[in-house]
Amino acid sequence: MDSLLFTIAAFVVALGILITVHEFGHFWVARRVGVKVLRFSIGFGKPLWTRVGKNDGTEYVLAAIPLGGYVKMLDEREGPVDPGELDRAFNRQTLASRTAIVLAGPLFNLLFAVFAFWLIFVTGDTGIKPLVGEVKAESIAEQAGFQTGDRILSVNQESTPTWETAVYMLLAESLNVGQIAVRVEDESGREAVRWLDAGRLQEMSEEAQILQNLGITPKRPVVAPVIGTLLPGEAADRDGLKTGDLLLSVDGQSLESWVEWVKYVRARPEQRMALEVERAGSLIRLELTPAAIESEGDSIGRIGASVHVPPHLMDDYQTEIRYGPLEAVGKSLYKTWDLSLLMLKMLGKMVIGEVSVKNLSGPISIAEYAGKTASYGLIDFLKFLAVVSISLGVLNLLPIPVLDGGHLLFFLLEAIKGGPLSETFMEHGQKIGMILLLAMMSLAFYVDLSRLLG
Repeated sequence: MDSLLFTIAAFVVALGILITVHEFGHFWVARRVGVKVLRFSIGFGKPLWTRVGKNDGTEYVLAAIPLGGYVKMLDEREGPVDPGELDRAFNRQTLASRTAIVLAGPLFNLLFAVFAFWLIFVTGDTGIKPLVGEVKAESIAEQAGFQTGDRILSVNQESTPTWETAVYMLLAESLNVGQIAVRVEDESGREAVRWLDAGRLQEMSEEAQILQNLGITPKRPVVAPVIGTLLPGEAADRDGLKTGDLLLSVDGQSLESWVEWVKYVRARPEQRMALEVERAGSLIRLELTPAAIESEGDSIGRIGASVHVPPHLMDDYQTEIRYGPLEAVGKSLYKTWDLSLLMLKMLGKMVIGEVSVKNLSGPISIAEYAGKTASYGLIDFLKFLAVVSISLGVLNLLPIPVLDGGHLLFFLLEAIKGGPLSETFMEHGQKIGMILLLAMMSLAFYVDLSRLLG
C-alpha cells in the first residue's frame, strides 16, 4: 500500500511539474505580446485553491484532476469582449504573435528537458560500464562475434560510456537501414568492430528489450552468498542464520553466488532445506524453511535476509559522466534534440507498422516509471522528467487539431489562404482531432493494461 501511494505521489508531482512548465510557456509569451490571461489552471475539475493576481487580474487555479491544465485568454470567439480591451484579445493578435503563444508550450517542455539534462551532467551521473556478460548461443550477438568480457566503446562512432547510452544508441540505430558498427574492446585490450544488421534488430525490437533480443546479458559482479541484514521474525532469523554467515551449500549443492542462492530459495516456498554455513571459521549445519509469498500470480520463497555487499564491489563496473557548466549546455542540447528525433522516428515507424505499438507507454506505465525513478534518487527522477517532458513537447507539436500542433497547422493554412479560416472548417478539424486523440489515448491504455495483465 505504501508503495502504491508513493507511486501515485511521484506521478502527481511529475505531472504537476511538466504541466506547469507547459502552461507557463503559453502564459509567459501571451503576457509578453500583450494578451490578457483570464485563468491559469493546473488540473481540471473542481478548484482546490484559487487566487486572483492583484496586478494582472489573472485567476490562478489548482484543480482536483491533475491530468492536464490550461491557460484561458481573452478571446471574442468565447464570449463578449469589452471594446476597450479588444487589442488584448487573442484572436485580434497578429499571426506571428498567436503562433509564438501556441508554440511556447511545447518549446518550454523541450527547454525544461535541456535544463534537466544540464543539471544531471553538471552534478555528475553514475552509470554502469557496458561490459558484456553472457552471450546466448546462436543469437544475433554471437553471430556478430560478441564475446564475454567485451566492453562496448561506441555505436556507429557515438561514444557509449554506460549501458544506458549503449542501449539508447542501439535502439536509435535499429530504426535506420544498413549495418551498425559496434566498436568493442575485448578482455585482452584489443579493439574490434562487431557488425549488426539494423533490419534484423528492428524486427526483434518489440518493447525495446534490445539486449535480450540481441542475446546479451550485461556483466555483473559475482556477490558471495554472505548474509547481510535479517528481518526479525522471518524465516532466516527464526531458523538460526546470523549476519556474516557464508552459505557454503544447500541440500548438498555448493553455492557460488548470492544470485544462485536467491533462485534456489524462490523456487522452493515452504520446502525445508539443509544448509551448510561457515560462521567465524566454524562449519555449522542447520535447516531452513522459506515462507511462501505471492508475486505476480506465483508463489515464491522468501527468507527475509539481504546480502552483504563488500565495499568497492562496483568500482570496476561503474563510471561517472560529468561535464563543466559550458560543455554541459552543448551536451544537453544535443541529447534533447537526439531524443526528440528518436521519438518522431518511433512514432513514424509505428504508424507504418515497422515498430510494435507495444513500445507505447500510457498513464499506468508512466506512473510506474515515476514511482521507480523517484525511489532510485533525484538524478533518475530528473532523467524521467526530461524524457517525459520531451514526449509532451513532441506529441503536442503533432499536426492534430486539439493539440498545439493542430493550432499551428491552422495558422499555416491561414497564412497560405491570406485570411482567417472559416468557423465550420475549424469545427470539423477539432472533431477529427478529438477522435484521433481519443484513439491514441485508448491505444496507450490498451497497451498498458495488456502489459499489466500479461
